[in-house]
Parts: sequence; C-alpha cells; structure tokens
Amino acid sequence: MTHPSLPTTASAVAAIRAIAAEYRLSMAVTDDIGADQTSRRTSAPLFAVVDPDGSLPHEAFVELGGSPAVSVRIFPDDDATITVDGVEFHDVPRDSVPPFLMSVYGGLAFVKGRFFPPGYRLHVPLPGDETYKERILGAALTPWLSGRVRQGRS
Repeated sequence: MTHPSLPTTASAVAAIRAIAAEYRLSMAVTDDIGADQTSRRTSAPLFAVVDPDGSLPHEAFVELGGSPAVSVRIFPDDDATITVDGVEFHDVPRDSVPPFLMSVYGGLAFVKGRFFPPGYRLHVPLPGDETYKERILGAALTPWLSGRVRQGRS
C-alpha cells in the first residue's frame, strides 16, 4: 500500500511530531545538516557542506518518550532506521515511518515466539499487506515486549 509522500526529512519529522502529539509523547529531535555532518557521508571532503550534485543532505534523529522506547533515524536517502525497545528495523522507507509508529502506539505490534528454533520476532503490521519483522536478540524481553507475546509459528 502506498502511504502519503514525505519528500523531505523535515516533512517526516513533522509527521512524527503529529503522532507524538496524538499519543501525548515527549519528543526530542537532533538535526544533522550538511554532507560533513550526516552519518552516511564518510567520504565527504573536509569542510564540504553540499553533496556533489549541490544538494544539502539533512538527517534527523528523533527520540520518543514513553513506553515502548522508540527512536527514529531518518536518512537523506529516503529511508530510516526505527528502534523499538532495542529491536532495530533497518531500511524502512521514509513514507512508511508514520504508519509504522501508528501501528506500534496503536497496539497492533506483537511478538511471536517459537519453540524450535527458539526465539522471538517483533512484528509490526502496516495498513495494506505490509508487515515488518525483526528478530529479537538476547534472551530477556523488556516488559513492553513481554506484554505482546503470541505463541505459534513464525
């Protein structure tokens, strides 16, 4: 399913800010602007601010308060990494960030456990037929993750 377009990092941060307001969550934003500041621009020349094409890359790191602990790193390359209670979801398209967060805070996310091979996965369903799944590393689940466990096949 296609989600509303978020053409810039600033528009994605504004959408996250609206979700934080809706769920009454505190929010902290750190912006990194310029080729010399963004994390994926390690090969940028010293004191270079713009990319070779003349654009000004903008990256943001957003922390949302409350339970679960959620952070979002939005990259200039139209994708994001979302961390939910220590579980990292890499390469989430920027347009999918708001529905992802709505699923987490709306109670749709769940943890599925398996007996063999043993382990847990966090599932975050989005509107339509899209679901993000990531393996939960470590033996102990956080209280928020424990409260969302479903047994069965994964």
